[in-house]
Amino acid sequence: MDNPLDTAASATEPEIRSREPSQARDPAGLVARFEAGQPLTMDSGAALAPFQVAYQTAGTLNAARTNAVLICHALTGDQHFAHPHPVTGKPGWWTTLVGSGKPIDTDRYFVVCSNVIGSCMGSTGPASIDPATGSAYGLDFPLVTIRDMVRAQAMLLDHLGIADLFLCIGGSMGGMQVLQWASLYPERVFAAMPIATGARHSAQNIAFHEVGRQAIMADPAWADGRYLEAGTRPSKGLGVARMGAHITYLSEPALHRKFGRRFQGGSAPTFSFNADFQIESYLRHQGLSFVERFDANAYLYLTRAMDYFDLAADHGGVLANAFKGTKTRFCVISFTSDWLFPTADSRAIVHALNAASAPVAFVEVESDKGHDAFLLDEPTLFSAARGFIDAAARARGL
Repeated sequence: MDNPLDTAASATEPEIRSREPSQARDPAGLVARFEAGQPLTMDSGAALAPFQVAYQTAGTLNAARTNAVLICHALTGDQHFAHPHPVTGKPGWWTTLVGSGKPIDTDRYFVVCSNVIGSCMGSTGPASIDPATGSAYGLDFPLVTIRDMVRAQAMLLDHLGIADLFLCIGGSMGGMQVLQWASLYPERVFAAMPIATGARHSAQNIAFHEVGRQAIMADPAWADGRYLEAGTRPSKGLGVARMGAHITYLSEPALHRKFGRRFQGGSAPTFSFNADFQIESYLRHQGLSFVERFDANAYLYLTRAMDYFDLAADHGGVLANAFKGTKTRFCVISFTSDWLFPTADSRAIVHALNAASAPVAFVEVESDKGHDAFLLDEPTLFSAARGFIDAAARARGL
């Protein structure tokens, strides 16, 4: 999910087609490659090999290797958390929170963010080349889970010589990864900050994702997932999927404040199906700009990964069992206007952590900016993050 105030112009269809495989297969930035003898064992039963993980870093790893921070990105995010995006040219998606002197201080910590497995910015996914065929995987790529993403990240940290993390942090799908990290590798996570997330995807959220997937697959240009070989692109379907999803990232008060019922080109309707209202024009722009930088099949895979996430179900139906015996310290953050992952979801996580006797702080941020508030300028979020991270750093001896 990206900043809802994005205003970049869209590219032409030939430019879109030429950009996508270059980032999926030969990305800008750092890449860790794992060969045939280093497979990623996936929940589906597949053993993915060879594969690669694209990532970016900021800051310096200290001599004791104790100051590493892992940022986990959201559904349509990527590894470029504090670096210009190689496709759009926009600044990194979390420069509000990460940088010199900011809560995640790059003068103090070594920050790593990897593109998740199944995505399209350089980590192996459906747009990558299948070595068995010489063509893009397409739908032959194995289904991905949040746990698979975390396993790949753990392999990346091993590759970088990082035994454990000072902090694991992320919002939305990134928050799911944080929870999975704390459950799967508790000995490797000193502090965890899941933001605007839940321990499982709700039926409503699954429903929204299914509408988006069906929009993509109904586009004739999708070509049963083989659009790269066909030289087409399901841009209309992916754009509609993005429009629908983007509504869930915002809130009615934010939409009303920014757009209301104002007309786009005047003070009266055109009596047509053009974008009469500003909100219509905005959503169409969001759909067009999104298809410049994202792969349609990757959208199918990552939304399905979120749908499958249910941490309690993985532990006998009891969420507290996921954190049994953990020493990780937690700070769980929600936003009052987030209806995609409402505060009740965060409270359920906090209750489970309390039941597991885990050290946990909880902050509900008063905001009318909706789910995407974690990406925006929210002083309460920044002060809470700074306080928690600074206290954890003192306890860590940093």
